[in-house]
Amino acid sequence: MKKSGSFSLLFLISLIVTGQSPVSWTFTAKKLGNKTYEIHMTATIENGWHLYSQNQPEDAIANPTSFTLNPNPLFSNNGKIKEIGKLEKFKDIKLGLSANQYSKKVEFVQIINLKGNAKTNFSGSVEYQTCDDKKCLPPKTVNFNVALN
Repeated sequence: MKKSGSFSLLFLISLIVTGQSPVSWTFTAKKLGNKTYEIHMTATIENGWHLYSQNQPEDAIANPTSFTLNPNPLFSNNGKIKEIGKLEKFKDIKLGLSANQYSKKVEFVQIINLKGNAKTNFSGSVEYQTCDDKKCLPPKTVNFNVALN
């Protein structure tokens, strides 16, 4: 019985440790016009941590944030996903590496145009990596699904 309790405690601790993330995501749609929507994929970042831009310099070692959008014949993407936030250009001369990163908050925005008046969803996933001044966490993937009415 004691072994079972110890195992349960270790399992719970491992869930807490692996489940922690210094970034939380929200996904929303804002209607701009009759058939035009702005999709906001917002990352809120804990103090001391950084989330990386989609665009990185050649000497970057962190994984850039990347989006995989599920195909949907009911709409088309209008341009690329834009980043709205205070971009920080980090450079470590001793290690010879750089990074384009965000602290606190960044919004990734995709404009889409519906092809008709049907209700549909904007869905996909975001893969991202976060680091603080001492360590980097492994890349993580979050799935999302935003209803368009």
